[in-house]
Amino acid sequence: MSAAARHGEEISPLIRKLASYIARAPRRALPRAVTERAKLHLLDTLAAMLSGSRLLPGRRAIAFAAAQGGAREACVIGSCTVTSAVNAALANGMHGHSDETDDTYYLALVHPGCSIVPAALAMAERERAGGTALLRAMVLGYDLCARVSQALGLERFRSRGHSTHSFGGTFGSAAAAGALARLDADRARYLLSYAAQQASGLSCWARDTEHIEKAFHFGGMPARNGVTAAIMVGMRFTAVEDVFSGDRSFFHAFGATARPQRLVEGLGREYELMNTAIKRWPVGYPIQAPLDAVSNLIAAHGVRAADVERAVVTIDEQGARTVNRRKMANINIQHLVAMMLVDGEITFEAAHDEARVHDPEILRLKRRIELAGSAALSRARTTQAIVEIVTRDGRRLRHHTRAVRGTATNPMSRDEVAAKSRDLLVPVIGARRTQRLIDTVWRIERVGDVRQLRPLLQA
Repeated sequence: MSAAARHGEEISPLIRKLASYIARAPRRALPRAVTERAKLHLLDTLAAMLSGSRLLPGRRAIAFAAAQGGAREACVIGSCTVTSAVNAALANGMHGHSDETDDTYYLALVHPGCSIVPAALAMAERERAGGTALLRAMVLGYDLCARVSQALGLERFRSRGHSTHSFGGTFGSAAAAGALARLDADRARYLLSYAAQQASGLSCWARDTEHIEKAFHFGGMPARNGVTAAIMVGMRFTAVEDVFSGDRSFFHAFGATARPQRLVEGLGREYELMNTAIKRWPVGYPIQAPLDAVSNLIAAHGVRAADVERAVVTIDEQGARTVNRRKMANINIQHLVAMMLVDGEITFEAAHDEARVHDPEILRLKRRIELAGSAALSRARTTQAIVEIVTRDGRRLRHHTRAVRGTATNPMSRDEVAAKSRDLLVPVIGARRTQRLIDTVWRIERVGDVRQLRPLLQA
């Protein structure tokens, strides 16, 4: 009997439904399409983590985890370190958002994979869980991540200085880790309470110029918080029975823009993983649609850098503020559109080539690229962009991307995700191990113990 039952404490239907959903997740078979999509996101995030382990945030995370010691429960990807599940989740979460390659959910303002996959992977290693359990936990985590962000009010919540990325990621990571710890419904309520106590984050992350704090904020902190909550509750920590209602509750603190019922609407029928985008190019998400439009103009008209007299890129207003003339090359829209026109493609290597930032051809072209924010595109239900190019010979070319490749309405195939992953993985683990990792993810249900992945993930 729970403490609430013993003391006659009222528990809301909302948290009962949510806690029951978390508790049943390990036994809940997923629709075939959801399982397939989960594999794509697993591979995509593993590739982001391995490639991210070689970037500055990843290197700092590896050094931090190695210095902590701790029980040998889970591996730090891209290194030889095996440490506690909490420390591994933190480091691998930072790897996952060391860069802008990880997945994203445009209508929930979250990057689910970079926190949920590291949390689920670390907890699966700790619990010696198999591949099916890992996938089910991931899918659950994506559900909670997006729904918490939407319940808090998205842009209205962010306008008050809070960050949807860390709040959503903390609850999603906690749910995934809690499912792998096989918490019952009573303990799942405690799990949500510890997640709520740790949920934090300021939207000033946008001022981070080296991506280190941003990697911690989007990936490392939420993953660490979620695993911490699951382990504590698994070790019989008790908590507030209903953190979402009653005196001084979570939604009392953050209720100015909140819609709590969003947490359970369509739960079990609508899987938020299916609404999450995999990025076609390893750059900031608001730049995906413009690159898609430029790619289409190149294919349709053979336009190249030397042909461009002027280009106007129109995207949603928030996106325009986020990527306009940023110091970091892989979130600077003018730099990346110019490079797409010069190269005809954007690779991971090119997006991180500092020499290209000073390339005279790129610099000349950047001055010809204008960025505009559109209120109409801000209201769209998909990520869109309009690119208009005036050529030196007087042609006016225009392409409106309404559904970027990789989004829910235009998803990438296995082959496309594998190709993107190879670009990220081969420089780190080589071609042979890369192919073995891809093959293993495609048949992850056959993996009886997730620790079997370690030889493919360590370096």
